[in-house]
Formats: sequence, structure tokens, C-alpha cells
Amino acid sequence: MESVIIKTPLSFTEVKGDADGVSKIHVLDESVELSTIIPNDLIEAVNQLEEYFIGKRTEFTFKLNPKGTEFQKKVWQELLQIPYGKTCSYLELSKKLGNAKAIRAVASANGKNPLWIVVPCHRVIGTDGSLKGYAGGLWRKKWLLEHENPIKQESLF
Repeated sequence: MESVIIKTPLSFTEVKGDADGVSKIHVLDESVELSTIIPNDLIEAVNQLEEYFIGKRTEFTFKLNPKGTEFQKKVWQELLQIPYGKTCSYLELSKKLGNAKAIRAVASANGKNPLWIVVPCHRVIGTDGSLKGYAGGLWRKKWLLEHENPIKQESLF
């Protein structure tokens, strides 16, 4: 398993993976030393994350290899279906997975998502449209949603 530390607008971020794919992307709340060398298996992921943050990428195409239970992987796969710039409620997500009553289990799996941003758990909100729990902090969730769907003010003149 190889890893790299990069700087994003939201924090230092660690990317881990190998030839089988990226298994973990997570934010670090402390300052750490940036990597000077990017392992070959992680170059594409790092490049695509950088493109995302500068607004040039709306989907990721590098190979994913998250570790989790079958249920968690099913939830994460469904998260990948939420389009860039859109949101989905926890209840809607539970219904898409076939069990509206599994909302807590779905929310728990969402919170254990090991692939920050790429598997877009930040796009899941409360049924009332409010921002609900986010492992990286609600301020990061708000930033990501605004980044993906900036309010475009039209000029009248």
C-alpha cells in the first residue's frame, strides 16, 4: 500500500492505494509534511483531485478499491450515482437501496465512506434540505456543495 499527502483547499489530504486501485482518501486535521514524490499507482488520482478542486473535473475515472462490508459497498456504489452538483436525502438513498427503514444503516455506511469526495457522501443531505452529519465537518460539506453548484449571479446590464 502506497500513500501520498497533498494539499487541497480544505486541508491536507492523504491518498492511499496500490495497483488494485485507490482504497482511501481522507482529510487530515493537522498540518503534515507534503509528499515530494507521488507513487505511480496514485498519480492519476492526485491529478484528478487537483482538477476537481480547480473546477475542471466533475467525475473521477481512476480505479477504486475501497475496503468495507458488502452493505457498505452497496451504499457507496449508490452514492456514485448522485450527479455532480445534485443532492439526495438519506431517505431517498435508503429507498433507492430498497429499504426506506434502513435509513440509519445507510447513514452509518455513508459516514464510513473511505473515499472522500470521489464517492460523494457530501451530496447526501437531510430530507428537509439541511446539512446533516459529515465526517469531515459540516463546513467542508458546505464548501464542497457550493463548489459543485455555485450560485451563478446573472448581470442585468
